Amino acid sequence: MEKRKEELEKKRQKLAELRRAREERRILIEIQSNQSSSTATTTSSGRDRKAINDFVALVLGESGSGTSTAGTDRTSEAKSEFSSSRPASGNYGYSSPGTPISGSDARLSMISTSSQPAQVTPHYVAELTESQSVIADIPPLEHVVYSKEIQTTDGSLEAPEISEDEIRKQIMEEFELREKQKMAQLEEEIKRAEQEKQEEVRELSEEEAKTIQKTQEFVEFVDISTKLVERALNEKYDFMKDYTLGVDIESEETSGKHVKFVCEFWDEKWCKNRSVTDVNWSLKYPELVVSSYNKNPLAPNEPDGVALVWNLHLLDRPEFVFHSQSDVLSVMFSKFHPNYVIGGTYSGQIVLWDTRAKSLPVLKTPLSAGGHTHPVYSIEMVGTQNAHNLISASTDGFVCSWQLDMLAQPQDYLELLHSSHNKTDEVSVTCVGFPDNETTAFWAGTEEGNIYQANRYDRAGSKAGINQYDTYRGHHGMVTGLNFHPLHGPVDFSDLYLTSSVDWTVKLWRAKSIAKTSTQPAVISPLYSFEHADDYVYDVKWSPTHPALFGTVDGTGQFDLWNLNADTEEPYVSTHVGSGKALNKIAWDKEGRKTAIGSSDGHVYVYDVGEMANPKSEDWGLLQKNISEMISNQENHTGK
Repeated sequence: MEKRKEELEKKRQKLAELRRAREERRILIEIQSNQSSSTATTTSSGRDRKAINDFVALVLGESGSGTSTAGTDRTSEAKSEFSSSRPASGNYGYSSPGTPISGSDARLSMISTSSQPAQVTPHYVAELTESQSVIADIPPLEHVVYSKEIQTTDGSLEAPEISEDEIRKQIMEEFELREKQKMAQLEEEIKRAEQEKQEEVRELSEEEAKTIQKTQEFVEFVDISTKLVERALNEKYDFMKDYTLGVDIESEETSGKHVKFVCEFWDEKWCKNRSVTDVNWSLKYPELVVSSYNKNPLAPNEPDGVALVWNLHLLDRPEFVFHSQSDVLSVMFSKFHPNYVIGGTYSGQIVLWDTRAKSLPVLKTPLSAGGHTHPVYSIEMVGTQNAHNLISASTDGFVCSWQLDMLAQPQDYLELLHSSHNKTDEVSVTCVGFPDNETTAFWAGTEEGNIYQANRYDRAGSKAGINQYDTYRGHHGMVTGLNFHPLHGPVDFSDLYLTSSVDWTVKLWRAKSIAKTSTQPAVISPLYSFEHADDYVYDVKWSPTHPALFGTVDGTGQFDLWNLNADTEEPYVSTHVGSGKALNKIAWDKEGRKTAIGSSDGHVYVYDVGEMANPKSEDWGLLQKNISEMISNQENHTGK
């Protein structure tokens, strides 16, 4: 607003100046007119008349009639004087081009003519022109200014027409109406929910219940959910443990020379009247163990062979049940595929189950001459994650190499023959073993009791098949188990292996170097023979963590732990397992703390060996010393 006022004030001042300048110009013109009129009266009227005519003629560019030469001369002089008195600039907007301009503000022309005979006074003639000036009243830019005011309408601050009690009453009525609407909506929702619940909870008929119970979705749901609940219920945790007692106090169960019973796996449906033929731990999931079973003669409608995957947190039933058309004699988890379970059968087939699929095998080898046609008692997986093969051996003397993604035919097919056999050249293989980091050379135990070294491929100095010169002879009955020392620790004992036999003995051997092949037939004797057992020794396995520890199981139900650094005559710990039935197989878990033992009555027992699984730093040196003594005794005995 202030700026608008200033602009209006400036316009008023400008108009006042224009009026004042116009008034001064008018007064000046009047004064000049009076002076010219007074000068004209002093001269004679004729002379004035003649001067006016001459001036008019000069302006119009003509000469007046009856003008004399003298008049013309005067006119010319006047004209020249007038011309010389004009300024160099233009007419500054005056209408007549011949009108002289003076330096004053008024529009006056002064012409002075001088002649010799008479003195002519200058004449001032006022020339007035009309000019139109348009004053454009341009409104200035509107400048909006806001001020803090109470923007209320007139009368808004007046007292309301209704009273406070009436307002309160209206509010209460609106609130009650809203509450009634809410209650009505809630009651309607409750009625609808009860109606839906009645429709849902209606009692099913017996036929409908049976139909639902037979559906695959219902069976899978019940199976999975009950497994989860049973795992949680079987979790054993000592919630009464007192942590203030200190960490130095050890219970008798975890220390000392004894093993601790962990659990027993048994299922009435699948394990009754069956024997455990093999056991194996999962390398990926340490709580899973798989066991294979033979035929149940009293249940002809059930599968001949089964493989059960047990969980340490699910004791009452197996985690997975796999079927086979023939007795499963050997089983193992794939080292490089945690979902695969591989089995060797009595018919000679190799079957592959997947824990993500159903109970039947997802792949299996054909029953043809291209594979095994006799029982497969031993399977091993050799190689690495990117290049591995499954090696299977059967009692017909054949060793086959398979790729798990193609079991239609073996990748390699090797027949083990030995010329020293009396009736037939074929070797009946019952078990095979590969040293760690070895994929080509292997050792095979046979039904006759001998152990042979064989090669899968031709190599320098030896051909594929059995080495005809070297014979590991020491057992007097069928070899039931063969296991090489694991490659771990500061000392390499991977050339040592153990064998068990039906001759009631366990023998320790030292494998001859593959690079040093014999050129003459040679018999290699065992380094040591463990003769503590009173029945068939069905299996033997090295501990995967302790260098001098291994376990054996025999036909009397005895589980023996041997420590070569402590004693070689008697087992370090001997435990009677189960009801005294024969124990067929033993397997160590990855950490070397637990053992799974398969019994001939279908039970699988799990034991914890406790602190005995933890080796001491001097155990490797002691074992190396003991082995050196055994080698020297063997050489002395051979020399004699």
